[in-house]
Amino acid sequence: MKGKKLFPLLLAAILIILSWGFKLFDYKIVSNILMLTSAVVSGYKVLKSALLSLKYKTISINLLVSIAAVGAITIGEYWEAAAVTFLFSLGGFLESYTLQKTRNALKYLIDMAPKMAHVVKDGIVEDVSAEDVKIKDIVAVKSGEKIPVDGFVVKGNASVNQSAITGESMPVDVNVGSFVYSGTINENGYIEVETVNSGEDTTFSKILYLVEEAQGEKAPTQKFIEKFSKYYTPSVILASIITFLVKRDLMMALTFLVIACPGALVISTPISVVSAIGNAAKHGVIIKGGEYLENLGKVNIMAFDKTGTLTEGKPFVVNVISAGANRDELLKIAKSLEIRSEHPIAKAITSYVTDEEIFDVDDFVSVTGEGVKGKINGDMNYAGNRKLMLNNGVNIDGIKDHMEREESLGRTPIVVAKNGGAIGIISISDKVKGSSIDAIKELKKLGIKKTVMLTGDNERTARQVKEQLDLDEYFSELLPDEKLKILKFLKKEGIVAMVGDGVNDAPSLAYADVGISMGLGGTDVANDVSNITLTDDNLKKLAFVVGLSRAALRNMKQNIYFSVFVVLSLLLGVIYGDVFLASGMFVHEASVFIVTLNAMRLMKYKGRLR
Repeated sequence: MKGKKLFPLLLAAILIILSWGFKLFDYKIVSNILMLTSAVVSGYKVLKSALLSLKYKTISINLLVSIAAVGAITIGEYWEAAAVTFLFSLGGFLESYTLQKTRNALKYLIDMAPKMAHVVKDGIVEDVSAEDVKIKDIVAVKSGEKIPVDGFVVKGNASVNQSAITGESMPVDVNVGSFVYSGTINENGYIEVETVNSGEDTTFSKILYLVEEAQGEKAPTQKFIEKFSKYYTPSVILASIITFLVKRDLMMALTFLVIACPGALVISTPISVVSAIGNAAKHGVIIKGGEYLENLGKVNIMAFDKTGTLTEGKPFVVNVISAGANRDELLKIAKSLEIRSEHPIAKAITSYVTDEEIFDVDDFVSVTGEGVKGKINGDMNYAGNRKLMLNNGVNIDGIKDHMEREESLGRTPIVVAKNGGAIGIISISDKVKGSSIDAIKELKKLGIKKTVMLTGDNERTARQVKEQLDLDEYFSELLPDEKLKILKFLKKEGIVAMVGDGVNDAPSLAYADVGISMGLGGTDVANDVSNITLTDDNLKKLAFVVGLSRAALRNMKQNIYFSVFVVLSLLLGVIYGDVFLASGMFVHEASVFIVTLNAMRLMKYKGRLR
């Protein structure tokens, strides 16, 4: 395809060189024929495109170039005709080529799409198209192969590169029970996966679809420029006619016609948008259109949900206080009791205690909303909240101060007791993500003037997270409709982005100027209503995409200012007789190329992602 476009340009260039050669030896007729042929070869598709545009009642830049070329031929200026068509076609080829470079991120995603799957049925492996895999089918994935479906690992273990989904190149270890994604690569090991999503329903296919859609979406600036061009181009034709009537100089009028073309201006915004969206996709951030990219670049207030967004969204052991027993005994008793419970707090404690050895427990009881208890070596032991202790007559006087201090920090103290007396506390809390701390700092450096947390959690917990992250404001114990009221108030102060991951965040994500969801950890509802999706839970990517959007805005402005400056300078040159058709066209096409290269710089933007 590239060769097909390049051949007419090469032929036209050779004809121009030959024409100049014959002219040196005074073969003017042969020289003119060769130059005219060159104009026809390089201008044929330009004229064809111009006529097609007229069919749909559109005056395009191709029409202006065609009029200029035909006019130059009419008055015998064959070199000018050949130069203007050749340079315009060359500029179009280079623009197309460099624009394709900016779409490499999308091509990378398309190439990552798995084509085949090894389906295991009754011990027999059958190769089928990845699109034909059915829900609950078992798919075998060998080392070095792409995983063709979304699903749970039911056999084996492996090291999986998830960069196609999350943008992170570090492999993740998976085993039985782990969830894996289509498009990711099994770098080492063998696994069998029970299919949950296949074909166009996979996470990978949805990402690919969103990126394709987004690159076609237009930013507000782009829409304005396209609307402006509809009126500007006919005005250029009228102005060139007036120039001819006033100056009686057809070549000047034709030069004016070509030079005033808004070529660089027209592509100044879309090429920046495509470059930025492509780069974001490559790093695991899906921007659903140019409008949202531009809006994010203007955001100065960032609102966050707490649980699962700023924090891990699950309980962790954050402190252990011994009182009446040594630390190891305290933890061993707690694990021996909690290992028999399915409660999230129980799982947090059992995963925290690394000692594999546990006590035998008799008469185990799990009390809903309170905790667990059971006999160890004939003694009744407890692990639970204040209510469990009071209901069982356990003395907690010696640890009350510790409990109150932990509660003041927004933590949940789990009391461990033996023989009617408390022997210590295991303090449980959701944990602030490490990436949250770095992200908030970076957002402030990028010009976010206010960071706000909106949460349904209690005031003490909210205050603790606010202080840990150095947020500007927080609002606690909120219902979804109350979050909306606060967002409405914040909108009066500036442009607001909302970041969340849950169903309860969906109204806020939809209402904000820009809604940003946490991809793989987020709910389908949150992802559907958001404008931007982070494909993993790394909040550093939020700072990255804010920085990228601001860089894209600067890039658009640079391109627009440069394009307008070039056109105005050339027009002044035409009026004063210093710019001619061929030289003017060269500068014009060079400006288009420079604008394209400038936009491509966005493909290299990384901010402080790593």
